Amino acid sequence: MSDLRHRLYHNGGLLAAIGLFGLMFTIYVANHPVGLTAAVAATAANKAVLLALVAMAQTLPVLTRGLDLSVGMVFILANCMASAIVVGTIGEGLLGIAAVLGAGALAGFLNGAIVVWGRLQPIITTLATGAIYYGIALYIRPGPGGDVQSDIADLATGQLFGVVPTALIILLGVVVLVWLPYRNSVLGRAAYAVGSNEQAAYMSGVPVHRAKLLAYTLAGFLAAFGGLMLTFNTYSGEASAPIAGNYTLNSIAAVVIGGTSLFGGWGSAIGSIFGAFVLRTIEDLLFVFNLDPLWQPLFQGVVLLAAVSLGALRVLRIRNRLELFV
Repeated sequence: MSDLRHRLYHNGGLLAAIGLFGLMFTIYVANHPVGLTAAVAATAANKAVLLALVAMAQTLPVLTRGLDLSVGMVFILANCMASAIVVGTIGEGLLGIAAVLGAGALAGFLNGAIVVWGRLQPIITTLATGAIYYGIALYIRPGPGGDVQSDIADLATGQLFGVVPTALIILLGVVVLVWLPYRNSVLGRAAYAVGSNEQAAYMSGVPVHRAKLLAYTLAGFLAAFGGLMLTFNTYSGEASAPIAGNYTLNSIAAVVIGGTSLFGGWGSAIGSIFGAFVLRTIEDLLFVFNLDPLWQPLFQGVVLLAAVSLGALRVLRIRNRLELFV
């Protein structure tokens, strides 16, 4: 297998997600009443980045053959916390941001600790902890409200040089500063090994426990980052279980569309980002074509089914399962 073919083979899901998003976004822009303007791009980016961050969060446990059903609740918890403590002066706002992200990382660490040392299934664990995080969010914000530091919020949701959406720059920063170092680290590579075959990884001396702990901790951090960005967009917080559930389910869909295997050991957070962009663009397409929003679940289901089918076709075509790991 040539190097080019090898790369195409291993990045097929990512390339498919990028191509699908490019096609859909082109159709969206071509049919938008004002075309692609800085305001249109910023609006689309601000919505898409929220799901992209939560999808990145979901990717990390999935790589270890887990599933985090609490990412939506951590997302909402961070939103409620930010609306209460990311206020005041710019300095106070920055301290509040650090506290929100720290709380998200702590929530993720607790998930990982229970999975690793409690030896419970990730789905059951995160379903239970998600309910706890939602309860804390509801305690902080019994009703919608709050505020956020306006200078920081305006900067995070505006346009750089009046053209490039700042939200995309922030997302790129997360990829460069969080995902890429993690992907190339010892524990990042260990997460792939754990997802491929946990028993074999353990027997080979791979730090299984530390790999899982870091994956869940970073998942909580990224989900909290998404909740923080939501606060910057809305200037308020709301402990909404439907919103949390919607983001959790869509994060799983984005992971699959982006080419990450739910069986672990295969995929990329970058693919999940483009999977999130695809899901958000469906909503935008319904708007420009003036279609009933009730059609959105149907189109999302079709796209998700197509992505799953392509992944299954890839597995059926291999003659030797070892080809998956070549």
